[in-house]
Amino acid sequence: MSTRLQDMMTGISTQRGSLVSRFSFWLKVAVFGLVALVVVPSSLTYINPGHVGIVIHRVGGGVDDKPLGPGLHFRNPALTAIEEYPTYMQTLLLSRVSQEGSRFNEEINVNSMEGQPLSMDVSMSFELEADKVPHLYQTFRTDINTIQHGYVKQSIRQGLQEIVGSEEFASIIGPKKAETVTLTQNLLAQRLSQYGILVKQFTINELRAPDAVIQAINAKNVMQQQALTAQNELQKKRFEALGDSIKAFGRGNAIMAEAEAQAKANSLLSQSLTANLVQYEMMKRWDGKLPQVSSGAMPLIQLPGMK
Repeated sequence: MSTRLQDMMTGISTQRGSLVSRFSFWLKVAVFGLVALVVVPSSLTYINPGHVGIVIHRVGGGVDDKPLGPGLHFRNPALTAIEEYPTYMQTLLLSRVSQEGSRFNEEINVNSMEGQPLSMDVSMSFELEADKVPHLYQTFRTDINTIQHGYVKQSIRQGLQEIVGSEEFASIIGPKKAETVTLTQNLLAQRLSQYGILVKQFTINELRAPDAVIQAINAKNVMQQQALTAQNELQKKRFEALGDSIKAFGRGNAIMAEAEAQAKANSLLSQSLTANLVQYEMMKRWDGKLPQVSSGAMPLIQLPGMK
């Protein structure tokens, strides 16, 4: 009886050991699965289309020179972090809002060559050069939105001040506005390209100046227009007077020429007019009738050769 009991106890012990072994195995499987569920997803990084990923090393704080392109990438979550940057075209709008002085007021304020204040609403479209994004992050250590409203905004203000500050106020708001836009865009493209910021378009959407300055400029323009009109009228009268003078001179010359010709003809006529010629001409015109005189005397006509 004791032997059978002992065998039973041995069997129970064996079964218990087997159950413990199985439990231990499945426990390990469960733990491994749990760890896999936690670790594997964090080891996979998905970079969205139109973006690149910057691999940041937690130890030392360095970054990889080559960014991660769109798609899935494996990494060590304990040693690395990922910062995404968009590479598609973006537009930075800097403008004034309804409440002046609001923290959202991002208008650009500059001064002209005369020191006149001028505020602008501007916009700049740009892209990030993918290969230079790691350098951009190393330089600023922040996201692209902060870079836009910090360094890029300051670059725009400085560039505009350099261009606007070398021109007269009236030129900036008038004939040289387009030139100001072009020069500023070229300047920004040159300065921002070193960080991989490629400027595609720069625009001045609105210009604002003190009312007193605008009124003074308008008054000056009106005076200049009036002066130009008066000058044109004076020039017109000068041309008309010159034309009349030329005409009068021409008429005088014509009269003088006619008088000279008449005098010359009279001179030639007087030189050729002799007594014989006069009598000859009278004879040609005589009709043979004697003139009637009251005294009854016969007039004498002296013919050539007769005495």
